[in-house]
Amino acid sequence: MTDPILDVRNLQVQFSTDEQPVKAVDGISFSLQPGQTLGIVGESGSGKSVTALAAMGLVPPPGKISGGEIWFRATDSQPVNLLTQNMQSYRGDQLGMIFQEPMSSLNPVYTIGFQIVEAIREHQKISVAEARRLAVARLQEVRLLPSDDKFKESYLASLGLSPTDDRAVSQSEIDKYANEQKQAMLKRYPHELSGGQLQRVMIAMAIACDPKILIADEPSTALDVTVQAEILKLLRQLRDSRGMSMLFITHDLGVIAEIADVVAVMYRGKIVEYGPVLQIFSDPQSPYTKGLLACRPRLDRVKGEKLLTVSEFMEVATTPTGEWEIREKPTAPEKLEGEIVYVSENESNGDRSENSQPDVLLEVRNLRVGFRQGGVLGQTKRYVWAVNDVSFEVYRGETLGLVGESGCGKTTLARTLLRLIPPMSGTIVFDGQDLAAFSGKRLQSWRQNIQIVFQNPFSSLNPRMKIGEAIAEPLLIHKRIKNWRQARDRVVELLEDVGLNPSALNRYPHQFSGGQRQRVCIARALALYPKFIICDESVSALDVSVQAEVLNLLKELQQKFKMTYIFISHDLSVVKFMSDRLIVMNQGKIEEMGSAEQIYREPKSDYTRKLIASIPSGNLERIEELQGQRAR
Repeated sequence: MTDPILDVRNLQVQFSTDEQPVKAVDGISFSLQPGQTLGIVGESGSGKSVTALAAMGLVPPPGKISGGEIWFRATDSQPVNLLTQNMQSYRGDQLGMIFQEPMSSLNPVYTIGFQIVEAIREHQKISVAEARRLAVARLQEVRLLPSDDKFKESYLASLGLSPTDDRAVSQSEIDKYANEQKQAMLKRYPHELSGGQLQRVMIAMAIACDPKILIADEPSTALDVTVQAEILKLLRQLRDSRGMSMLFITHDLGVIAEIADVVAVMYRGKIVEYGPVLQIFSDPQSPYTKGLLACRPRLDRVKGEKLLTVSEFMEVATTPTGEWEIREKPTAPEKLEGEIVYVSENESNGDRSENSQPDVLLEVRNLRVGFRQGGVLGQTKRYVWAVNDVSFEVYRGETLGLVGESGCGKTTLARTLLRLIPPMSGTIVFDGQDLAAFSGKRLQSWRQNIQIVFQNPFSSLNPRMKIGEAIAEPLLIHKRIKNWRQARDRVVELLEDVGLNPSALNRYPHQFSGGQRQRVCIARALALYPKFIICDESVSALDVSVQAEVLNLLKELQQKFKMTYIFISHDLSVVKFMSDRLIVMNQGKIEEMGSAEQIYREPKSDYTRKLIASIPSGNLERIEELQGQRAR
């Protein structure tokens, strides 16, 4: 075996607090071979991102590297301990990094061209013109800009010529057209690009100086599944074509299966399992790894009653020396055919839409919502239709899933159902009442029946309000309580319903984890005993283990309170697990509609097939296929 390009030995990172230092990374060791991808996976707080920051020399204060070594070997030279080096000469040059959130990683007041050129000229003594040429080449490499041949085809097509008619125009004309398009891209600002395009800019910047190692910290977490699939494919191609090594960090084992050769599973700052990706998925040894594999909703599983959670596989015990260790629970679920499965795989009770006399709670007919696009002198140039002639019903007690990519209109549709956005045409009938006739106090009173759980629990809660006050606020607005004592009793009841300790009602949102904050948001939505709840990407920002707990909670609450859900997500596997029926939306229209199982087994549209194919499966056949391609 060749010498590793990166060798981490007994790395320790701690953060100072008022009480005592917190070990974010606690004595971990791993190595990375040339051309290899090491996937580091774990929940939030496991130390995976801090490990990446330590390798780059970017641990933020009050954190510090308190021990260990990080050995880096460039080509055939002697390895150097990065902890003793001036990291500025390595960072961005031989070590590139892609951060999780591209919008916050790029400076909004500078063009993307300026920022890529700046990164190149920091490490290479070349002119601005040469750096811009390299920036264009990197943007073409990450497929944000077409190749020169594609520019040529595009120019000929704009003139009504075929690719074989290139003699009709001069090469200088083609070059001028291509250069205009390239410079236009360099002049764009971050806010003018989509999330997937911004991530490609970050990748272009990371590979601008031909690094030996690319560190990717959750590079696909905030993206739609289709864009995520494209980014993962791009990273694989760049790794193989350049011979780069990659350190890939994520909380999603499904994503790890798509890109990693070797996997390190982290928990509380330690590596609890380490090995080849196929071994980790086929024969996991750590109870924590088994739990992470089990809590992922799987498209190829029959709809079950609940997802397994990590806590059902393991418990953390304290040893006589004061250290913690993971122990497998005696009642941990068994494996079946080499893969972790759900606790229950009972057949669904059937599609509620097929009942002989379905009880329609919500009926939407020919709904249209548009956003005005301005023209000259403030006149309306045209309308962009976010929801375009949409019709469907929601039956009492069911969960209707709404799935599609960002920009397909699903969130606009949800807000229109709540009358937070006025429809331009069409009807919304809820429980036999036409909502078009509602306004003012009547509309406010009606909203007690329908609530929403938003995507980001932290921005959904007022940071200055205690959670008890936040949950009680709807009760005060709608005059459901007479005094704080009554409110407190109801808040305590709601906290117990969502699995939180009632003693926490005097705490603030920042004192809770992401999953706990989402439970608070669900409790607030339940406060008025609604008939209908819209869950708008309500688990998208959560770790897979926390996601499983919240999905199970939503199902339990639906059965307990006989509620109806619309469940919105870009992740078809999550929607399929939750839903009785599915609506697939694309560009403001319904692409197809039917039972969740039917749409997965027999998708009718190419768009739906594309969504399904983009979801990381994490199954052994896919891992073997990818590893076989690597071997060749």
